[in-house]
Amino acid sequence: MMDFGFLDDVRRMNKRQLYYQVLNFAMIVSSALMIWKGLMVVTGSESPIVVVLSGSMEPAFHRGDLLFLTNYQEDPIRVGEIVVFKVEGRDIPIVHRVIKLHEKEDGTVKFLTKGDNNSVDDRGLYAPGQLWLHRKDVVGRARGFVPYVGIVTILMNDYPKFKYAILACLGAFVLIHRE
Repeated sequence: MMDFGFLDDVRRMNKRQLYYQVLNFAMIVSSALMIWKGLMVVTGSESPIVVVLSGSMEPAFHRGDLLFLTNYQEDPIRVGEIVVFKVEGRDIPIVHRVIKLHEKEDGTVKFLTKGDNNSVDDRGLYAPGQLWLHRKDVVGRARGFVPYVGIVTILMNDYPKFKYAILACLGAFVLIHRE
């Protein structure tokens, strides 16, 4: 079934080598977290990189595309822009296009979104009683993308055993790799 030969490699290591490998793994994880936090600061977005999870934005973006976001508060939202927003009561952000703006005299702006591949606007997705999105709902605006790279994320969410197998293989590789 599964070959646990890497356990023999771990057993052959002395304590110093094992500590070194564990510290190396911790350094990789902490570096990834620092890069993520740095991207958050530079882009102004709580989530600077997102994966498109549905086909609602086809043909502009397909399921599995990786989007790069910015969320600079001084940039006004415009009709036609692709925004990523979070709605109260939903954990997963939504990627859709702004189709209407509603500006008040006091300077506040509300807007309506719709997926390019959807036949109706997003009012059915918003929180109950909410007809427009506000600036605070925006996670970011799409500035670039890489096609289909995020499909791995979708596979890991759809098949949790696949995710744990990949993480176990990566962890084992870091532990037994001696360079």
